[in-house]
Amino acid sequence: MTPAASPASRPAVRPKAPRGDREIAELARALGHPARVAILRFLIDRGDCICGQIVDVMPLAQATVSQHLKVLKDAGLVRGEVDGPRVCYCANPEALQQLGERVIALARSGKGSTT
Repeated sequence: MTPAASPASRPAVRPKAPRGDREIAELARALGHPARVAILRFLIDRGDCICGQIVDVMPLAQATVSQHLKVLKDAGLVRGEVDGPRVCYCANPEALQQLGERVIALARSGKGSTT
């Protein structure tokens, strides 16, 4: 059995990830559940709607849809605008464009890339 690495043999501080990498990771976490991807796709197709309209087409409880919307909104992929007692949600096209550009740049940055 090999002894565990001593604290002295480990780097004291991990290098901080570049901002773009952190942003990709944050957005990927927000999209890390199939229901959130489906909700985002619905909002892209629909334009805008209230939570109840999403609940009507998803096999999820209202509280679950609300929680998924919160994750998407916190990541900036969805916007929510108060409309009286309700919140009207829509996809954030700028955030989606930025995500796409960052993922494409990531794919192209690999060594030996053929593109």
